[in-house]
Amino acid sequence: MKGAECGLAEYMQGANKRFIIPVYQRNYDWKLENCKQLYDDLVKVIKTNRKTHFFGSIVSVYEPSGKNIEFLVIDGQQRLTTVSLLLLAMYNLIQKGVIVPQDDMLATRIYEEFLVDKYQKQETRIKLKPVKNDKRAFGKLFDADDEHIRGSNITNNYNYFYERIQKQEISIDELFDAICRLEIISIRLENDDNPQLIFESLNSTGLDLSEGDKIRNFILMGLPSQQQELYYEKYWNRIEEHTGYDVSAFIRDYLSVKQQEIPAQKRIYRDFKEYVNSANIELEILLDELLKYAKRYAILLRGCPDNRTLDACIYRLNRLETTVTRPFFLEILRLQDEKVLNIDDVTDIFLTTENYLLRRSICDLPTNVLNKVFLTLHHEIMRYDGTAANYIEKFKYALTSKKERARFPDDDEFAMLFSERQIYQMNSKNKVYILERLENDNTLEDKDVYRHVDAGDYSIEHIMPQHLTPTWIKALGADYEQIHEQWLHRIANLTLTAYNSKYSNSSFEEKKTMEHGFSQSGIRLNQDIAKKDKWTLVELEERDSALTQGALKIWVRPTTDYKPAEKQLDSYTLDDDAETFSGRLIAKFNYKNTEQPVGSWAEMYEKVLRILYAEDMSIIENLAGSSEEGVPYHFSTNKNAFIKSAEVGEGIYVLTNSSTQNKLSVLKRVFKLYNEDPNDLVFYLRDNNSQAEEEAGTRFEVRRKYWAFALEKIKEANIENHMFRNVTPAKGNWINGAFGIGSFYICCVANSDSARVDLYMGKKDKHANKAAYDKLLANKSAIESVLGAALIWNRGDDVNSSKVSYQLNNVSIESETDWLQMANFQAQWSKKFYDVLVPYLR
Repeated sequence: MKGAECGLAEYMQGANKRFIIPVYQRNYDWKLENCKQLYDDLVKVIKTNRKTHFFGSIVSVYEPSGKNIEFLVIDGQQRLTTVSLLLLAMYNLIQKGVIVPQDDMLATRIYEEFLVDKYQKQETRIKLKPVKNDKRAFGKLFDADDEHIRGSNITNNYNYFYERIQKQEISIDELFDAICRLEIISIRLENDDNPQLIFESLNSTGLDLSEGDKIRNFILMGLPSQQQELYYEKYWNRIEEHTGYDVSAFIRDYLSVKQQEIPAQKRIYRDFKEYVNSANIELEILLDELLKYAKRYAILLRGCPDNRTLDACIYRLNRLETTVTRPFFLEILRLQDEKVLNIDDVTDIFLTTENYLLRRSICDLPTNVLNKVFLTLHHEIMRYDGTAANYIEKFKYALTSKKERARFPDDDEFAMLFSERQIYQMNSKNKVYILERLENDNTLEDKDVYRHVDAGDYSIEHIMPQHLTPTWIKALGADYEQIHEQWLHRIANLTLTAYNSKYSNSSFEEKKTMEHGFSQSGIRLNQDIAKKDKWTLVELEERDSALTQGALKIWVRPTTDYKPAEKQLDSYTLDDDAETFSGRLIAKFNYKNTEQPVGSWAEMYEKVLRILYAEDMSIIENLAGSSEEGVPYHFSTNKNAFIKSAEVGEGIYVLTNSSTQNKLSVLKRVFKLYNEDPNDLVFYLRDNNSQAEEEAGTRFEVRRKYWAFALEKIKEANIENHMFRNVTPAKGNWINGAFGIGSFYICCVANSDSARVDLYMGKKDKHANKAAYDKLLANKSAIESVLGAALIWNRGDDVNSSKVSYQLNNVSIESETDWLQMANFQAQWSKKFYDVLVPYLR
């Protein structure tokens, strides 16, 4: 085996080279996000004038084949195929005259040196030989556009490059130059090397960098050596120490706080890199903030020695492995650092959260909703009035007002299920936790139950044994079987002991009076048991009642008089029971860190499918092209296939003439295909019959009436571009019209002193918003000349979004006499914005 550093272009160059992907390799599976990252890196290479950019390794086996040089690609096929797609897109754009390079020979060079052997027959001329269906899809890209195979990753990624090159962030000559600066390690195997073993070793080794390692390298690698050492000692080493050297988990929670979206484990580094690049944060400021959050994280890991109650609570939560709460707790500790909350407030919040989690566990409520609950809880609290004032009461209201699967069980539900739950059959961490709390609550003489259990000193004892002896049968009476079946594993029949093996199946009297029996036990849970003369249904019911009442005092459900000034919408997720949505109107939904108002379930359905399609076109395109029953029935490439449909992608239509439950069922199954969590899609609902009553006499009623009036004119003006076709009257002071670029809208705004039309650019990627804005600004003179008016330009450097606006002053939504003027203005200017501004963004 020989390895050497070389340029990727040098490795690929030469008409007589062939790159064969062995049949045992997987198909090409790079997604659009991978292609975006590669292209971003190439742009950065040019703009920062970097001489080289490392692009990984390519492992291949040389196969002599007469006049050709063939390489079996063992590792690196994804990179090699992707660059081939990029080169082919460049070549085709030049050939069609869409892009004109400065180098007249660039197209010929790309085609003859990197893509084909022009001296070979048509069927063997292409140098890259992918596997299976990828080979056919790649070959079709050399033919006419209508021959391309839709739904293939090969085609999708080619189309991405084909469209992005046309944006000309850098010239096509510079793009080729950037490709030539890609450096690889070329590892060439010899005849006596075993390619399969090497391939498995490369892809199965346990020596891969962790996400935290990659982040450390990303932050420090490009710095001068002296600064590297300074920042490592001042910040990074301390961050590692505070986070228990699990930086990956810490960064995941940090990003959850910052982006209100939980990164996938394998995407932590990539998401962190995107966050840092989009936020444009100075490195030392970033490191300083990370260190502050790491110090808070250390409290969540190790406790708070300065406050005994909080310290014990954190210890218990860690025993329960409740890591899901950490993004929320990080914000609580930040508020404490900022003197918004004091230590008593923080303790109250932690204890209430502990109670919420235990009650839900006893009531067997699903844990998968908790990610979303704690991810958004702080923002939900702040949204009530925009301040952190009265935070504790707002926190209690937020938790106790949750419905269905996210609910905080009330006393009746909790008491009933605490009594009836088969506690012994719960997982070990939960049943030990429950007995520890019952033992140690409201006392300063805590017993270290956890340490004793871990050491094997303590174990859980069934007072009435698991196997009844004749003595026990006689003591329990005629109904002994029923009593044993119902009560054996309930909390009333469980306690702690250090002498479980000695108790065995002994009678109650023996367990009570033997050496180290209940009468001599130092465990408080056993003191009341020792006062009993027998252990029958009567004693079980008495102890059950006492422990249940104790549980209600330990795991208290909070109460509060706080209520938001504006009634809050009920929230549910896609994972909730479909019956929950019966007879309900949807007001808005939240998905992928974006909240969008909608007027109907059909509008939500269309928008969510558009978001999914934009992330990976192939899945929905495959559904539309399938003739199978089930989910594929709802998608088609034929616009006339359904009585009523919506276009969710280019030439892809979905059936919308179906019930809400049907739409939600299809979405659930599509989410499964995309490997998306249905709890990430949140709906905000109101009752049909309560809407008018709630809005009567309020500003919301006025707004809805105005939009009902104005939308007729706005839709008529935009009938050809379909921007507002599915928009319905809203209670907000704005409505959005979509024009096919995700998170970009033409927005109509109606205020008490003006009306306005915005081109709103609000992608999650801040750089994408600013780049789009800058493109418009570069053409400001031409745009304003065509429109005949000066626009309002707002780049929004201090926020994520950007917008361009035109405003009509001295009108008011509160005055119906102004409505006609406002509606005509918004109809006219929304159409103008679409006709004049939007083409610059395509």
